[in-house]
Amino acid sequence: MGFYKGGIALLPPIGLALLLALVVDVPFAACAVALEEVSLTALRRQAGEGEARAVRVVSCLKHPAAFLRGIALWRLLCCGTEAICLWLLAEALPLSLLGRCLALAGGVLVLYLLTWLIPRRVALNAPLEVLSVLAPVLLLLITVVRPVTGGLAFLVRQGLRLFHIDPDLEREEVSEEEIRLMMDLGEERGAIDAGEKEMIENVFDFKELTAGDVMVHRTDMVLLWVGAEDEEILRTIQETGLSRFPVYDKDADDIVGILSTRSYFLNTREETPRPLRELLRTPYFIPESVTAVKLFRDMQSKKVHMAIVVDEYGGTAGLVTMEDLLEEIVGNIYDEFDPQDEQEIIRLGENQWRVAGSAELDELAQALGIRFPDEEEAETLGGLVFSQLSVIPEDGSRPAVDAYGLHIQVESLRERRVEWALVSQLPQPVGAAGEEN
Repeated sequence: MGFYKGGIALLPPIGLALLLALVVDVPFAACAVALEEVSLTALRRQAGEGEARAVRVVSCLKHPAAFLRGIALWRLLCCGTEAICLWLLAEALPLSLLGRCLALAGGVLVLYLLTWLIPRRVALNAPLEVLSVLAPVLLLLITVVRPVTGGLAFLVRQGLRLFHIDPDLEREEVSEEEIRLMMDLGEERGAIDAGEKEMIENVFDFKELTAGDVMVHRTDMVLLWVGAEDEEILRTIQETGLSRFPVYDKDADDIVGILSTRSYFLNTREETPRPLRELLRTPYFIPESVTAVKLFRDMQSKKVHMAIVVDEYGGTAGLVTMEDLLEEIVGNIYDEFDPQDEQEIIRLGENQWRVAGSAELDELAQALGIRFPDEEEAETLGGLVFSQLSVIPEDGSRPAVDAYGLHIQVESLRERRVEWALVSQLPQPVGAAGEEN
């Protein structure tokens, strides 16, 4: 027999108390999960656009911290009530010790299902809908306990100050999505311009890049031979205006050092100039897979301005300069020696473009309003042309290919590289056009 006399008579009031605790606890549990899934910044933006559900939620969350404190207190009260009711029910029932233990275990599992699993699943599937329905109702209950939660919060703040801890020092975690939403909102309201927004977006995209993404390909590298004459070195410096050059011995895969034009010119003014090898700085080799963020930090700490990128076979894949990394964030950086930026995609007329072989397919797709399939491995127009040809064309030839609804007529091809091509969109089949409509 249970501890309480007349145990069966206690079942209705205990059951009623447990039911009331569940009725209050379940909505608060769902609301707590839903708040974790939504962005307050996004909600405010939707409310500004007139979205009715977002307007209701935002009006209830004018004081988010107080709202969360109210949820925590009500859930604590409900959980305590549920635990006491379970224990009283087990004691009131005419069960053995083992029976009461099993009843308690079963009750805990049922409470876990009703107050956590089910509300959580519902809130995860439709967080905004849950908040728009529950928040206005729960706000009334939260307002009732606000004096209690506010008083407790005040006592905690004073206690923290006794230990010289700043109670206002809270770490606010803002997601990348929220920052992007704030940028969009700021641009719409004129708080930031398009250039500032692009720079901030580039900072987020920067962490996704690798050395292979930002490097100058080996075919575009300007190299100096370690045994080159001064006339050739001077001519290369004058023609390119570059400040540093990789220097090779046998071939491009045998980089022996980096030559600084400043060091070279200072050396020419010496009475007895040193050999070129003695002017070279030790090359800094990196794999293609290293992230741009790590590379930037390493180059900063090592005070290196140029890194040689090597492929998986140890050959030279390209090079990365500190300027290349910075340009991924702030855009192209020009000085008086840089050639004027040449457009890689030039519209010639209706359905005709002149495109550089080095133009990226993503930029071409954007300019033409098309989309290349995800499985296409080529990254540039030149790469696409070669992937469609069964043989490598000879220099001076002008092959043409049709791919992905485009007709590509090569204009100039030199050193097995497509320099320029004429691109036009092929007529769309009548059946396909009808399907899109």
